[in-house]
Amino acid sequence: MRASRLLTILMTLQSREQVSAAELARDCQVSVRSIYRDIDSLSALGIPVYSEQGVHGGYRLLEGYRTQLNGFSKQEIETLFMLGLSGPVQELGLAPAMSEARLKLLAAIPASLRTHAERFQSCFLLDTPGWFTEKETVGDLPQLFNAIWQKNQIMFHYQSWRGSSQRVVNPLGMVLKAGNWYLVAQSEGQIRTFRVARIQDLNILNQCFESQTPFDLPAYWQQSHRQMEAELYPDIAEIKLTAKGLKMLSSLSPPYVRQHTQIGQTDDAGWTSVTLPSGKTEQAVVEMLRFGPDVQVIQPETLRLAMKNAIDAMFQYYIAT
Repeated sequence: MRASRLLTILMTLQSREQVSAAELARDCQVSVRSIYRDIDSLSALGIPVYSEQGVHGGYRLLEGYRTQLNGFSKQEIETLFMLGLSGPVQELGLAPAMSEARLKLLAAIPASLRTHAERFQSCFLLDTPGWFTEKETVGDLPQLFNAIWQKNQIMFHYQSWRGSSQRVVNPLGMVLKAGNWYLVAQSEGQIRTFRVARIQDLNILNQCFESQTPFDLPAYWQQSHRQMEAELYPDIAEIKLTAKGLKMLSSLSPPYVRQHTQIGQTDDAGWTSVTLPSGKTEQAVVEMLRFGPDVQVIQPETLRLAMKNAIDAMFQYYIAT
């Protein structure tokens, strides 16, 4: 454990200009006093690490010092080979670089682990699109990737359900979600999300941009995802389900709905009261009809009436044929 911690400290110092004892203690999950002893041990081994005092002080390595130590564990090697399992790397235009990196990694690790790493890679496949859905065709991913990396503004036509519009944006990042690529960019002073498959006539501009504050892509995406779910399900519905309907609920409902569903009491006839998030009336009718005769809509009255009208229309169709 201590040898692994010393290696972690050394790699951290090598990858960061300066780091405090408190930060190292947090990353290694030990006390600050243990970090002091570890730093002394590194110095005794001839590692040129020194400290700077003061409020903004910390530990750093002698400028220019680098170690060739790469003591990969079996699990670490497996994790690294998971990075290039499937299509996203190729879609970004990075397949040749990933192939070269994989060859270099194989050459660097011990021969005893090489066969294991190659076998591990052959046992796993990443297939991002969902079942019974077609993978979107996108041709601008390498250009978008370079624009994000170089911080070049981009101009394109965007085809949304409202129509086509021309945009000039500052690209900040890309996200692969359920097999679909999304561009996160600053547009008209706001952070917006664009589906890459709907981007047309992409043009990389010579104008560069500088972000005023660091952009946290994972935090933005998580917040945006929560906001979108709340917008898709703005209402609350009270329904009753049979035992079969309850089983269907767990398989048909998206995670957001399952997370906010409340299961109530079951009456003598076998109907169980359920309260769950609901979309707007037209969307909610489609979702409720999937349960067939195993659902009763109690509230809101607008949804109950819409269900009655839909069922009456279906009934009239079937008795007429």
